[in-house]
Amino acid sequence: MEFFSITKSPGADLDYGFDWSSWLQIGETITSSSWAVPSGLTLDKHQYSDTGTVVWLSGGNLWTSYEAVNTVTTSEGRTEDRTLLIQVIPR
Repeated sequence: MEFFSITKSPGADLDYGFDWSSWLQIGETITSSSWAVPSGLTLDKHQYSDTGTVVWLSGGNLWTSYEAVNTVTTSEGRTEDRTLLIQVIPR
């Protein structure tokens, strides 16, 4: 599992995501994507393409860190997770 870190303010409603193209094999595509988001953050929507995933998150408590986990499955039946570490700070 890989970890990626970002910051956001409590009032921000922004999109975050992953480019999976370097992990995918030639001709392989993402066929499903899900996000596990902890209490305190709100998952507003998510989507995926053949090579990438995006989630829109809002909320969060100031000075708190959250881990949102993206799980993808591919056309070759492979499954992988990436974790987005979200640190909520004032802006």
